[in-house]
Amino acid sequence: MKSKLFVSVMTVFLAALPLLAHHPFSAEYDWKQPVSVTGTVSKLDWANPHAHIYVDAKDPDGSVKSWTFELGGINALTNAGWSKGIVKTGDTITVDAWLSKSQPNVANVKSIKLANGRELSGASSIVDPNANPTDVRQKTDKV
Repeated sequence: MKSKLFVSVMTVFLAALPLLAHHPFSAEYDWKQPVSVTGTVSKLDWANPHAHIYVDAKDPDGSVKSWTFELGGINALTNAGWSKGIVKTGDTITVDAWLSKSQPNVANVKSIKLANGRELSGASSIVDPNANPTDVRQKTDKV
């Protein structure tokens, strides 16, 4: 009987771990610190709970900095018009994002503009407090 109880408790605990690991936007990012970065995609990590895109961008002094951008989950990105192959290594993109509170060159994506002018939502867990929801939808529908 004790063994069944132990297994049940451990199952519930293990099932809840992903929820404990998930973080609210405000714990890690600062919506008052927007950043816009144009650079070359070095990698796209298409995974849950968040996809990540890695970009190498030149600073005004000419040095290259590697950026890590957190996107929403795959389902949210797919609903926003993304597919795994929409951004490829070597593509030049512009990322509008919010800076990390604690890590340099890390940010949470608001939107990404592709070289062809198409703009995709980052499917972030925060909505820009100054944005009109219909504007965000129109941006993601551009082709």
